[in-house]
Amino acid sequence: MLGENDLDDIRHLGQCYERLTSELGKVIVGQHDVVEQLLIAMFARGHCLLVGVPGLAKTLLIRTLADALSLRFSRVQFTPDLMPADITGTEVIQEDKATGAREFRFLEGPLFANIVLADEINRTPPKTQAALLEAMQEKQVTVGGKRYALPEPFFVLATQNPIEQEGTYPLPEAQLDRFMFMVQVDYPDADEELAIVKQTTADFEATVTEALTAEEILKLSHVVRRVPIADHLAKYAIAMVRKTRVARGTGDDLVTKYVSWGAGPRASQYLVLAAKARAALAGRHCVERDDLEAVARPVLRHRLITNFNAEADGITADDVVDHLVKTTSVEAESAA
Repeated sequence: MLGENDLDDIRHLGQCYERLTSELGKVIVGQHDVVEQLLIAMFARGHCLLVGVPGLAKTLLIRTLADALSLRFSRVQFTPDLMPADITGTEVIQEDKATGAREFRFLEGPLFANIVLADEINRTPPKTQAALLEAMQEKQVTVGGKRYALPEPFFVLATQNPIEQEGTYPLPEAQLDRFMFMVQVDYPDADEELAIVKQTTADFEATVTEALTAEEILKLSHVVRRVPIADHLAKYAIAMVRKTRVARGTGDDLVTKYVSWGAGPRASQYLVLAAKARAALAGRHCVERDDLEAVARPVLRHRLITNFNAEADGITADDVVDHLVKTTSVEAESAA
């Protein structure tokens, strides 16, 4: 049950969302769904993987978001020769000029920031991806046998090019599962592209002002978790996820035909949490079915492994998710 202060905080969160989208809109043309999903993940304290071809402003969007927030930002360009120490930091020997004594001192790497842009994340080898995985899951890094806590809040916003495969290292499923959302960044429509061309070829530079502090983000993320969800909606989210598990025999004919491996419990958790965040950003005090259906694609698309039948028939993970949303919704209505 939400208290009076929580209701005020949700109203404040809705105002912050409008202010943030307004600031982002000064630089980013269109991409409304992408911006919404990015902010949902941020207020739910989750990480995001943005997938799209070059030139769709993925990096610019993340950079602009960092400018609109009073948070420490760092960008790492992932390359095949990037080593774990390049992102976590390393220990160096320093000499005390007064005593002449030497001691190890830890120099922080770019992971010690609130927003980390992991650009072209699939270009770095597994050893470095493993170091990033620890940071994403444990909010810490381990160097020289010592653990160092990362600052709060901590978000990894990664980008990936879906068409370039040469010289890349596919992300392991365990790391993909740590991303709350996989956000598909698509081409702009004709009107948006015209606005982009006019804006970027004019002698004008937009100024983005800070809208939120780290303390406010932490406070509002706790408010998001206190948004209630009805039992039947939580069961609806769980039912969608469980139907992807063909190994357990819970999938229907379409899922059994096209899916080789389904989503784990983290998908159920993220479905509910993302739905809570979406409701709160809209200024609503409880989760609705529309919230769950709106976040189903970004939560589930990277957690479903489709098989050869799907590739042969042109069926994508999004198609399977749309089928699950439709059939699970029908079952829920008939059960009611």
